[in-house]
Amino acid sequence: MYTGASTRRDRDATDDDDLYAPADDGRRGPRHPVIAALSVLTLLVLSVTLGFRIGDEDGPTPVPQLLAFLPWLLAPAWLAALGAALSRRWLVMLWALAVLAGTGWFLRPYGPSAPADTAGRPAKAQFRVLTANLKYGAATPDLVKTVRRERPQIVSVQECDARCAVALRDPALREEYPHRIVTGDGGARGSALLSIYPLRDRSEVRGRLSMPGAVADVHGERVALQVAHPMPPKPGSTAAWRVELDRLRAVAAARGKLPTLIAGDFNSSQDHAAFRAILKTGMHDAARMLGNSRTPTWPTRTTPVLGAQIDHVLLSEKLLPVDGEFLDLRGTDHRALLVNVKLF
Repeated sequence: MYTGASTRRDRDATDDDDLYAPADDGRRGPRHPVIAALSVLTLLVLSVTLGFRIGDEDGPTPVPQLLAFLPWLLAPAWLAALGAALSRRWLVMLWALAVLAGTGWFLRPYGPSAPADTAGRPAKAQFRVLTANLKYGAATPDLVKTVRRERPQIVSVQECDARCAVALRDPALREEYPHRIVTGDGGARGSALLSIYPLRDRSEVRGRLSMPGAVADVHGERVALQVAHPMPPKPGSTAAWRVELDRLRAVAAARGKLPTLIAGDFNSSQDHAAFRAILKTGMHDAARMLGNSRTPTWPTRTTPVLGAQIDHVLLSEKLLPVDGEFLDLRGTDHRALLVNVKLF
C-alpha cells in the first residue's frame, strides 16, 4: 500500500511539473521556415556572384548583370542575415556574415589611387575630354550646350543618331571642331569623335556598335584616341560583350609607348573581369585616380544613390587627370564625364 501511494504521488508531481513547464517550441522560439528558406535562396544567388568575382571571371547571365551592382548586394545580404537570425539558423547566419565580409572586401577601389610622381616635370600639354552616351541621340541638344559651355578639346560621343550627326555638322561646331569622325548608321550604333587637334591614322575597333579611333596631334605630341562602346551584357549578348571588351584590351595592350586615351560607355564596371583586363595593361581609370571610382553614371533615374559606374575615361602612362566632374544631360540615361588631362 505504501509503495503504491508513493508511486501515485510521484506521478502526480510529474504531471504537475509538465503542466507548468513551458512548451518546447515556446522555449526555443519560432523557427520561421519560410524566412529561413528565403535567406538560403538569397545567399545562394549572392554566393555564386561573389564566387565569380573572387575567381576573376564574369560568368554567365545573370552574373555579369549582378556584378555591375556589386556594392548594392550588401542590402539583400543583410536581409538574409536578419532572416537567419529570426529563424535561429546559426549556420546560415555565419554564411551571411561571410558573404557580407567578402562583398565588403571587393568594395575597395580597383587600381592605383594616386597619380604617378610628376613633381618637377613640366606638362607638354593640357586638354579636356568629354565622353557622353546620348541614348539614341535624345540628349543631343544638351550635349551641344554642354560642349559650348565647357569647351572640351576632345569629345567622345556614343549613340549618335541621325539628329546627332546633323547637329554635329552645324557650322559653328564644325569651326570649333574641324577634325572629326562620325561613324555608324545611327541609333545606338552611331558614334563620334570630335577634336580641335588634327586626327590621323584613323581606325575602328570591330563591334556591333561603332567604336572609331585615331591619333591626335596634340601640340606636336601624338596621342591615341579611342571611343569605347561595346555591347551591353544583356542576356544573349554576353559573348559579344566579352569579345568587344577584349578587343579594346588589345588596343590598350598594343599601344607601346604611345600615350593612349580610351573614353566612352564601356558597359562594365571595376567589378567586371573583362574591364579589369583592360586596366591590367597599364591603363588607369581617371575617376579612380581622382577619388571617384564608384560614382554611378547609369541609370540616371537612380543616380547618384543607386547605379553603376560604366562610363569611363582611361589613360595610359604620360597622361594624368588633374580634375573631373560628372555631368547630367537631359534626355539620356547616362551621366557624362568631363576630365582635365595633362600630357607629360
